[in-house]
Amino acid sequence: MDIALNQHTGPIPLSAIAKRQNLSEGYLEQLMAFLKRTKLVKSVRGSQGGYLLARPPSEITVGEIVRVFEGPIAPVPCVSEHLPEGCERAEVCVTRLVWSKLREQIAEVLDSITLEDLVNEARRLGSSELPCLQENGEYGI
Repeated sequence: MDIALNQHTGPIPLSAIAKRQNLSEGYLEQLMAFLKRTKLVKSVRGSQGGYLLARPPSEITVGEIVRVFEGPIAPVPCVSEHLPEGCERAEVCVTRLVWSKLREQIAEVLDSITLEDLVNEARRLGSSELPCLQENGEYGI
């Protein structure tokens, strides 16, 4: 989100992200390496280098980001997007319909919101405080 909000000025140095988000550069280096492998960000070398989103913010959904960090969207494993056959009890499971519909609705909402939507909302609110992933893996402000 930090890159989406600030990349209009060009590549964002890791040090700037670290300062704004109160994270260590070492942790961010690991995170950016992961995000590069998953093709969400790209790096630019040189004195004016840093990180940019790999695609426009309008093309990156919250659902894609959640899947990159958390894996398939599923309230329970038997309705995972990666297990189309479900579980061995699918034919007799009364609650599978509930879990399946819940997964579909969660995925639909997450896939309908883009980084551009979040940037616009942050600007509308005049908010410079962004949720971030803390070094302990928790989310916070």
